[in-house]
This record gives sequence, structure tokens and C-alpha cells, in this order.
Amino acid sequence: MIFYLFLSVCILLLILHFRKSKKHLPPGPRGLPILGNLLQLDKDAPYETLAQIAWKYGPVCGLRMGSVYTVLLTDPKLIRQAFAKDSFSGRAPLYLTHGIMKGYGLIAAEGERWREQRKFVASSIKNFGMVKFESPKRDKMEERILNAVNEALEKFESRQTKDGVNTHNILHHCIGNLMNLLTFGRVYDENDELWKWLQYTQEEGVKHIGVSGPINFLPVFRFIPTFAKSIEFILDGQSKTHEVYRKILQVYRSNPTEINSFLAAFDEEMKRRIANNDDLGSFTDTQLVYLLADIYGAGVDTTLATIGWFLLFMAAYPDEQAKIQEEMDNILGENMPKLKHRPALIRLEAAIMEVQRIKSVVPTGIPHGTTEDTKIEDYDIPKGTMIIPVQWAVHMNPLYWPEPHTFKPERFIEKDGSLAKPDAFLPFQIGKRMCVGDEFARMILYLFGARILHQFSLSPPPGRTIDLETNSNGITLLPIPQKLCVKRRH
Repeated sequence: MIFYLFLSVCILLLILHFRKSKKHLPPGPRGLPILGNLLQLDKDAPYETLAQIAWKYGPVCGLRMGSVYTVLLTDPKLIRQAFAKDSFSGRAPLYLTHGIMKGYGLIAAEGERWREQRKFVASSIKNFGMVKFESPKRDKMEERILNAVNEALEKFESRQTKDGVNTHNILHHCIGNLMNLLTFGRVYDENDELWKWLQYTQEEGVKHIGVSGPINFLPVFRFIPTFAKSIEFILDGQSKTHEVYRKILQVYRSNPTEINSFLAAFDEEMKRRIANNDDLGSFTDTQLVYLLADIYGAGVDTTLATIGWFLLFMAAYPDEQAKIQEEMDNILGENMPKLKHRPALIRLEAAIMEVQRIKSVVPTGIPHGTTEDTKIEDYDIPKGTMIIPVQWAVHMNPLYWPEPHTFKPERFIEKDGSLAKPDAFLPFQIGKRMCVGDEFARMILYLFGARILHQFSLSPPPGRTIDLETNSNGITLLPIPQKLCVKRRH
């Protein structure tokens, strides 16, 4: 019976292959039956393999990832053109988005649910003060961020030893609690056992999602023991964290105190619709827990990784660190850096941007999916195609970035001293599904980076050097865990 089922699947895939072969598809490498090109990918750095394929076959090329036809984009102009279209705003038919996330939340959502929820999140972000321009609401948001920054600075100094300090754990607590406050309206004590478990589950979950990647394209792999353990961890963590969120929601509904949170805003929208006898649409309790997980995870994972990389690069490049500190001293005088100073601190902004370029924390971006048959240039792109904007390939392409492996913040400084904004710089992706919290992320990166370098000088522990290699165990490019020495500046 199993043999005949397997044979039927093979025949179906061959039929689909020959149907698609009649189209004018992008060029690309040949793949194996069933597996496609999966075996060609470096399991530790699949983004590098995808980049090599794209650089060989062109900025638009196609391959098969198991059962999923995939198109790679590595030209920033084409990425902008494609992702501006509705037909590229879906999600690829992956086991993660459709099997585990079930199309809920924001990251995995499509169609009307995605449009309604993105509009809600964007509106909430603006209402909370996560905006570019000065306003009382932005001042309040800045105060919230600075509370987290100041706690991190205090812990950096108080926990410094001759061997340095574990900045990652401190930043995870402080940035995580900032996101807890904005997402759920509550914070945790650093030694709270539930909070420790939530941090562990979030970090390990990201790693297991990376390990279980092949299941996205061949779901039958989830029955293989190694993959099965990862899926079990992900599903168990998802179930338990959702239960934690439901309890927080229950407490909030019994005593609504902190109203400036996504949980409160979502619940108020539900109440408003019920009171007006309006259709709830996508505003359900199920959608809420998935959305909260997305907002918290997206806010912590990439921001924490980027700040971690920034501190390591500053310690590894003391001359660059000194230039940023000199700029701050000249511009700020005795003042502490705030958001209002950001336009003037060009060297700091350029260094943060260069870190985002050289260490693309989400190297393949978040794959899109086509919602209908469409085209890129003169190539046919079938409905259901996975579209991968290979961010790492764009950010490391010598056509756009001479000596791409060299850390050079001056890439982002124009000859007149202003901040440059190259078209090939896509840290938050682009188009209709670009990161909705990009401005908030910039605020966090700037305020943490500015305050840390304003107060401290960073260096490796005595007798050691900074390791800038990548810990590739997961879906994000993380630094290898290591301590830093922090010395208060006079």
C-alpha cells in the first residue's frame, strides 16, 4: 500500500513538472526527483548555497525545494518591483506556515486575514509612538526604551569581572521585557522561573525551526526521529506559550490596567466590534495568541541578534568605536544621546547599518508566495511558487558593495557627510510585506547602541580576540556566545 502511495506521488510530481516545463520558467539547476535541489544546500549555511546558485544562473533563477517550486531573487530592483505587487504578497505552501502556524498571526497569514491584521498592527504601532517624527507619544515610547537601556547599562557595569560580562543574557532580559511590556502589558523579574522558561523556549524554538527546515518542503520527513524531536519541541512550546498568553489575557480582562499594549488594543477592537454588532473578521482569541507570539518573537529575535553583532564589531574594531565616541562627544557635550540627536550622529547610524549589511540576521528574508500566475521580467512564475529574496546575496554582492566581507561603515556616509541610503540595502525587506515594525527596530538599535558607547568602551577579555564567525544553528545568523569587557568612559 505504501509503495503504491509513493508511486502515485512520484507520478503526480512528474506530471506537475512537465506541465510547468511548458512555461518560460527562470533558469536554474536540475534537481533530483522528489528531493529537487535540497541535497545541494549546505545544511549549516543554506543561504550561501542559494547565493552561489543565483550568482551562477542570474538574478532571477528557479529550483525545486522538495515539492515546492522556488524562485530566487538577488537583484534589489527586481525585488522591489516584485514585492510591490499583490500577486507576490502570499506565503509559500510550507509546513511551518500552513501546518504549524495554520495561517494565523501576521507572519504566516495571507489574504484578507493578513490585510486586516497588518492594518491593525500598523495602526497600533503608530498609536504607541513608534514613528520617525517627534511627538508626545514618541517621547513616551522613547522613555520606555530608555528604561530598558538603563537597566542593561547598570547590569553591564555591576556584573563586570576580569573575564568580561555576558552581554547577551542581559540584553535578552532587557529587550525581552521591553517587548513583554509592549506586547502583553507586563514585565518579569529577571529570576522569574516562567520568564526563564519563556526565554529558553523562544531561543531553542528558533534553533529547532532551523533544524527542521527540510520538513517545510517534504512534510513526510517529520516522522524521521531527528526531525520528529524538533517538531515535538516546537509544537509543545507553541501550545504552552499560547496557554501562558491566554492566562495573561484572562488577567487583563478581569482588571484592564496597562492599555498601551498589543494585547489590550486587540481586545478592545474585539469588544468594539461586538458592541456594534460588527463581523469579528480575523479578530478572534485564536488569532490573538498567534499574533502575540509573532510580535514578541519578531521584536526580540532579530533585534537582539543585531545589537549583539554591533557590540562585537565595536569591540573588534576599536578605531571605529573611537570615531563614533568622538562624534558623540563633539555633538552631545554633556548631554545623553536621545532620539532627537539621531540625525546628527551619522557615524553611529552608518556603523549600525554596516552591521545589518555584513551580518544579515535573516539571510534569506522571509519567503513570499505567489497568489496567482504572474511574471518577473519575461519569466513565467506559477501560482504557489515560493519567492526567496536572498538578502545575504544582495548584501554581499561585490557589484553593489566593493570588498563586501570588509567592515566599512563609511559605505553609508556620503561625500558631504550625510547618511547614504543605497538601493541594495534591504535589512527589513521591502514591499507590501516588509517588516511593519522597522522604525521601532531602528529606535531600539540606535538608543541601545548610542547609550552603550556613550557610557562604555568595549573590548575583548584579556588575552582573547573577538570571534566574528556565525553561529548558524537556526534561521537567524547569531553571534557565537562570548563575553565582553565594558569600561566606563570618563
